[in-house]
Amino acid sequence: MDEMDLVSQLKETAPLRPEAYERARMTLRGAMAASEPAQVQEMAPVAGAAPARRGRLSGTRNRRLGILGKVSIGAGIGALAAAAAIVVVAPSTPQPAAPAGSTSQAPTGNIKLVALVTDIKASDGSLSGDASLVVNNQTVNGRSPYVTYSLYTDSGEYYVTDAESALPAAIAGHDNLAEDVNAREVAAARFAATGDLDTARKQMVNATPNPFGLGLSPAEQKAAWDKALAEEARILKQKGVTTPPKQPTGKALQNLINNHLWINSVDALARGAANPKIRAGVLRLISTIPDVTVKDSTTGGQPTLTLTAGRALFLGSDEQVLTIDAKTGMPIRSAVGAPGKKPSSVTTFKVSRVTVADVKAGKF
Repeated sequence: MDEMDLVSQLKETAPLRPEAYERARMTLRGAMAASEPAQVQEMAPVAGAAPARRGRLSGTRNRRLGILGKVSIGAGIGALAAAAAIVVVAPSTPQPAAPAGSTSQAPTGNIKLVALVTDIKASDGSLSGDASLVVNNQTVNGRSPYVTYSLYTDSGEYYVTDAESALPAAIAGHDNLAEDVNAREVAAARFAATGDLDTARKQMVNATPNPFGLGLSPAEQKAAWDKALAEEARILKQKGVTTPPKQPTGKALQNLINNHLWINSVDALARGAANPKIRAGVLRLISTIPDVTVKDSTTGGQPTLTLTAGRALFLGSDEQVLTIDAKTGMPIRSAVGAPGKKPSSVTTFKVSRVTVADVKAGKF
């Protein structure tokens, strides 16, 4: 049984799409099934109310390529086994595994993104405010747009509502939805702005659970993989798949690592886009992913850059296209779908720098 046969068997329970980055973290993010529209579970929102926590942000909002890869944009929490499983089969021709602790080839960086990072750093003056306000407007499969208002404070708190007027009450009620992984992703982005890039890549990948064992000894790496593959096999057996999973090597392994790197990096960008250091760090990290192409574009009459995370990062499934401002690096639009076809999910972003005190007082 080859990889595509296994994928075909599991497609209803293990979507292979990089969905749900755009929706605020505690809304019910989900991946779209390969053959069915809108598997994102939704709640009927109450006007002016903050969306429910759903058991302190359970794993429903972050579907993965099983325990061996991530499929949605958003930080993962809890055990790796909580995600739906999808096996990853090693290439038919064995290739050497990545060295212990390596995240990929020596990072050099896409020239367009490297140049933009330089511009962002050069224009980085004193930072006003103490929080980022991000308005996400997401449309899934042509349905009515879903709008969320997210406030990410520099101190690490996270508030989100489906009505702008509800943010002050969320802050006053201490409805902080932040998780430890939030801080790890943002910290990795900050470090990446000026720090050693290979180290920053490891930090960003390791911000969420994974079986790679980056930075560990060969023996520790093997133990991490053995544990992950054993759990993968257990989950697959429950689904009637008896072919044991194998540890990916070579390009397949690097694609999985870069899958985590892309998702965690863009998740950090979604939260801290109004902070130039976070933008610079995220773009510097993304610049090292070979399967992300960067092209000049124009959006609303303004120069932009179009970043396309290719299908190789998602086991040949859909691609994700992120559009950013060519001068500031601010995210503008994210689209997910099959190449050459109408996107199944489109989100636009409106990012601003604010103070928590002003938002709490309704002055924003």
